[in-house]
Amino acid sequence: MTAHRVLVTGASGYLGRQVIARLADPDQPDRPAHIVAHDIRSPAERLPGVVYEEADIRDPRIADALAEHAIDTVVHLASIVTPGKGSRRDFEYDVDVNGTRNLLQACVQRGVRRIVVSSSGAAYGYHADNPAWLTEDMPVRGNEVFAYAHHKRLVEEMLAEYRLSHPALEQVVLRIGTILGTAVHNQITDLFEKPRLLAIRGSDSPFVFIWDQDVVGIILRAVFGGPPGIYNVAGDGALSIHEIAARLGKPTLALPAWLLQAALAVLKPLGLTQYGPEQLDFLRYRPVLLNTQLKTAFGYTPTYTSAEVFELYRQARMHAREEGV
Repeated sequence: MTAHRVLVTGASGYLGRQVIARLADPDQPDRPAHIVAHDIRSPAERLPGVVYEEADIRDPRIADALAEHAIDTVVHLASIVTPGKGSRRDFEYDVDVNGTRNLLQACVQRGVRRIVVSSSGAAYGYHADNPAWLTEDMPVRGNEVFAYAHHKRLVEEMLAEYRLSHPALEQVVLRIGTILGTAVHNQITDLFEKPRLLAIRGSDSPFVFIWDQDVVGIILRAVFGGPPGIYNVAGDGALSIHEIAARLGKPTLALPAWLLQAALAVLKPLGLTQYGPEQLDFLRYRPVLLNTQLKTAFGYTPTYTSAEVFELYRQARMHAREEGV
């Protein structure tokens, strides 16, 4: 299937801007005939050949936009990954879950042929009994204490229902690992910026990484006819928190789980850390994604391994510090 008319939700976000830029590139051989960038935020830059729609993902009128622009493919990136200060759980649920439901209903109503969804490895959840490597046939269990993981689980359960009830709407679901790039800044990169990296005694806390440009390339392949399905998105291999610290030239602060949990319970209410005791498992039981299906069934081999991605990120941060950025 070749996509000709594409709408991207979350188009003003970090990933959305890059996807729009690649879709709109005049040198893109499969450049869509029509591109709609949909986001509640105003775009920092407007590219020629792109229609910008400033609207809420929860607004039912998104169905009208799909019809007006005769959209056949939707890339759904709208999600609250890092909540802002004072954000409420019910608001995050409304955007992540109800917003996705609204979009899916609109896609079915307007005859959209394919939807590409940015899910997350967090959908598997942070659990003590997670296997060493997670594959796409394993259950998504989320964690209710982590809004993002819980909402991704609920969205994936919704997508599974739609695959049964509306098979005409093809789905490409991307369970993405930790994205790194030259300008990425999030809760995980915040951990790497500390003078000492926090570790939990007895846990390797392995991380899988994927380069942001690989994520964009995978999304474009999904738009332009890559096979539907569910795919883990990560580079080969993983790095433990101790290996990450060594690459950064930093020590680790390894604490027993009970002590760290107690410390976070005291420090979070005082505003001395952004992490609460409920987020202990976020560090202790990280989901490690196996990317075999991505390479064999989907036909995309990431350019860089997890270790190579981290090295690119490290070099970019070192250069930024030298430049005073």
